[in-house]
Order: sequence, then C-alpha cells, then structure tokens
Amino acid sequence: MIYEIREYTTVPGRMPALVKRFNEVTKAQFAKHDMDCVFLSLTAVGDNTNNELVYVMRFDSLADMDAKWSAFMADPDWIEARAASEADGPIVAKLHRRILNPAPFTG
Repeated sequence: MIYEIREYTTVPGRMPALVKRFNEVTKAQFAKHDMDCVFLSLTAVGDNTNNELVYVMRFDSLADMDAKWSAFMADPDWIEARAASEADGPIVAKLHRRILNPAPFTG
C-alpha cells in the first residue's frame, strides 16, 4: 500500500472553480477509475491558506498508481470536463506531489 499526497496551489481567485470541479467532476472520475481518495481538504492554517487544496490517494503499488492515473488522464470525459472548467483561464498554478510508503511501520 502506498499513499500519494497532492497539493494544488491555485491561480489567485480560482479556488472556487477548483472546488466546484472536484465536487462536480473529479471525485466521480476517481470513482470511475477505482481510485481511492482517502482525504480531501483546503489548507486552513499554514502557508498558502487561501490558494491550496490538498488530497491523499491510496494505491496498492506504484504500478497500480501509474496505471490508474494514466487511465484517468486519458479519459475523454475528464479531458472535456477539465477543458470546460478552465474556459475562463487556468485553475492550478502549481502541483506538488509526494509518494509515501508506510510498509516499514505496518504489522
């Protein structure tokens, strides 16, 4: 089991568009591709509290993660929805991601 932390910094003023896209499209696309989002939040305290969305995904392995993200990113429904959500301009200014491996601490 591995976890992926993704931190999206939005273009100033575009957080409502990103939240809307997650609520109306992204979460359903995750489910469609059997992707397990175990945590989703806006940053309340700390750096970038106005412009940061953070979520955590759980995968069986790196290969599982790569296969699911590839299918997600190539999905025509996602491509169309993403383009529509960015009709007024880009939403995400920066993405940070980390892959965590809790294996040494289990069992």
